[in-house]
Amino acid sequence: MHGFGAVAFGVKDGGFSFFLLPFYNLVLGVDAGIVGAALATALVIDAIADPLIGHLCDRTYTRWGRRLPWLYIAPIPLAMAWALLWSPPFTGVPTFWEIVALAVGVRLLLSACEVPSISLVPEITSDYVERTTLFRYRFLSGWVGGLTMSVLAFTVFLPTPEAQLQPDGYAVFGMVGAVIMLVSVMGSALGQHRYVARLPDHAPPPFSLRLAFADIADAFRERAFVVFAAGALAAYISQGVTLSITLYVIRYVWQFSEMAFKLYPLALGLSVVAMFLIVGPLHRRFGKPASGAGGSLATLGIAGTPYMLFLAGLWPQTGSTLSTVLFIGFMVAANTAGVVAIISATSMVAEIVEAYEERTGKRAEGTFYAGNWLVQKSATGGGILLTSLIVEAIGLEPGTAQAAVAPDVVTNLALAYLVVSAVLALTAAFWLARFPITRADHEARIASRLQAERTATTVP
Repeated sequence: MHGFGAVAFGVKDGGFSFFLLPFYNLVLGVDAGIVGAALATALVIDAIADPLIGHLCDRTYTRWGRRLPWLYIAPIPLAMAWALLWSPPFTGVPTFWEIVALAVGVRLLLSACEVPSISLVPEITSDYVERTTLFRYRFLSGWVGGLTMSVLAFTVFLPTPEAQLQPDGYAVFGMVGAVIMLVSVMGSALGQHRYVARLPDHAPPPFSLRLAFADIADAFRERAFVVFAAGALAAYISQGVTLSITLYVIRYVWQFSEMAFKLYPLALGLSVVAMFLIVGPLHRRFGKPASGAGGSLATLGIAGTPYMLFLAGLWPQTGSTLSTVLFIGFMVAANTAGVVAIISATSMVAEIVEAYEERTGKRAEGTFYAGNWLVQKSATGGGILLTSLIVEAIGLEPGTAQAAVAPDVVTNLALAYLVVSAVLALTAAFWLARFPITRADHEARIASRLQAERTATTVP
């Protein structure tokens, strides 16, 4: 039930990553650079609001705990905002500020659902591997949500290349996604209610905006969080670029057929199952930092191979069955490694909570996960922005048919994606490998805290 709440995040992430840029660019006719700039502007607003949401979540004081009230209220306006994003209530081509308004509404409301939900992890368990188990279920559920919507998009809402250039299917995509978001967040909260609904141990002091931002700034200065943020940002941006450019590369570089478009999301689902099976043993054997860094490097090596062979003229004829099967096989393996890197990075945040508590005496799950959420959303927006810049730079015009793209445009698209992915993967591996909290550090910290609590209870 905890993981089920992440379905809403998966619906949003799949929509933003796979379909948002093509919808506004190829369908509604908005310049790709404008879409990317609008989403980047929305992130600036998020940079202020998201940590504040996390801080307010930490300070919520009710008989249902700190998190559940958010999970019962926020998904209702979120569902409405998501539907409007895919059926803009404006006349003509959406403007820069209209896109900003829609994106900000969705992002902030999703933060109000995802931050309280994921902040429950350190409250539920302090065990190093059990936390990985909870994150495995969160990521599995998130990917199931995203891939389910992608499968529905390619088979029902947008079943043909022609339908992918019409707005009607995207409107239905938005409405169905809105219902799924609402059910997942509220259903998850109801399923966990009897386990987490309790009055917090301490009432928070009176709220002050100045002190709120001071606490947030102090939390974000925690060394482990800074190292995590540097590595996770690069890993998330890499995934954001890969997902947001997918519709372009499988259409123009790999020349997917109608059937291949429909099978591709299902094939990626195999990578999520593989991740679910291997990430726990990897964390037990190698720890989270090494697993994250290794996953980033493996992703680069596997995902980059088809593009290098294509640019070298050694790849089978694109559009053929052999080419399509080979490419999908490489992407399944690469996506498995990429998700291992990301789940390793996200799971690290739970250990930062105790390190910060040891230094300050305060617990700030919501604040740190708001920071993690901001990193993820910045990465998604950054990935879309980079993809929009690539599309602009290679001169790919909106509405270009699959067979009409020039060969030099295809080559430049493949080369640009390969270079950007390499830089991001190497950056992610460098920082994730340097995360300063090991499993032994965390377990020693938990043991020390428990001993202090036992000592305090025995003192007359």
